[in-house]
Amino acid sequence: MSSNAITKVKPWLPLLSIALLAVLLLAVAPAVLSTFRLSNLGKYCCWAIAAVGIGLAWGRGGMLVMGQGVFFGIGGYAMAMHLKLDAAGPGNVPDFMQLYGDGTMPWWWGPFRSPVVTLIAIIVLPAVVSAILGYAIFKRRVKGAYFAILTQALAVAFATLLIATIKQTGGFNGLNNFTMFFGYNLYDPVNKQLIYMITAGLLIACLLVVWQLNRSRFGELLVATRDQEERVRFLGYDPANVKLFAFVVAAVMASIGGAMFAPVAGIISPSDVDATASILLIAGVALGGRASLLGPAIGALAVGYGQSSLSEQFPNQWSYFQGLLFIVVILLIPGGLASVLKRFRKDLVRQTSELRGIAPKEEV
Repeated sequence: MSSNAITKVKPWLPLLSIALLAVLLLAVAPAVLSTFRLSNLGKYCCWAIAAVGIGLAWGRGGMLVMGQGVFFGIGGYAMAMHLKLDAAGPGNVPDFMQLYGDGTMPWWWGPFRSPVVTLIAIIVLPAVVSAILGYAIFKRRVKGAYFAILTQALAVAFATLLIATIKQTGGFNGLNNFTMFFGYNLYDPVNKQLIYMITAGLLIACLLVVWQLNRSRFGELLVATRDQEERVRFLGYDPANVKLFAFVVAAVMASIGGAMFAPVAGIISPSDVDATASILLIAGVALGGRASLLGPAIGALAVGYGQSSLSEQFPNQWSYFQGLLFIVVILLIPGGLASVLKRFRKDLVRQTSELRGIAPKEEV
């Protein structure tokens, strides 16, 4: 195969990679994994959905979003509120409100009895919150370390608020004991597999959305804004609007991941949305490769698997292994595993071209 042919195939490689991942998640995994392991993989897919959005904002846009736990929590708590109300039954209040309070339900819980309102809220609430925050941040040209610190502070504040409002959100224990998911019994293994399939399908859909954005005019503008913001402004575009759109898309994806995390894991609590959880998402994106399409998702899946397996074998030391992994990635392969694969592929193409006497074509 000539170098020209290789160049022509290259634009479709990401799409083929997504198709391969879809086969592994939607066909192979349900066939070979037990219900317990499949549920664990579903949790990893929830984190991967949020990681895909981080890859768009950080890898393509240069925005180190360290507070995605906020939007993960918005989606997670919105879904959990509906599940708790569904479990309580018509006219009743969630069990924890009777335990911690006087049995009265806040007015803003009421709309979440409706599944339609819940699904709309999972999309609209993070979009509105991120749009307001992003507008205030980007219009003031806050970026770099200041942007990262600010977003992380939001995650800390959000988790603190959840812990303090025990009568309304369950406090540190969060929301749990879900029994139904839009009419399906959560204790039925068949329904658990169905929820996993929905989660994995949403991950593939998010990857396709980012793939399309990357190859669109917006994707070019986002990269240009990351590398030459002043030049983009000189050409007549507002970099703040470009960043804002990517920030909102990342927030909505994090919310979708959080919404599916609640029924998959059976719980959503402040520990799932705080600064530590947000940093773990960043670690997964860094491990996989923030600038690649599949890298953030693969990295998040790997970190999730590592967290579960290490915590089973080393209950008291597993967090040290995660920290060591993150340090090794930053020091040795800052571009993530995707950069290693890309370097291997380029070396393979060069060696093949040399063997056939063809000068390898430089990548654009």
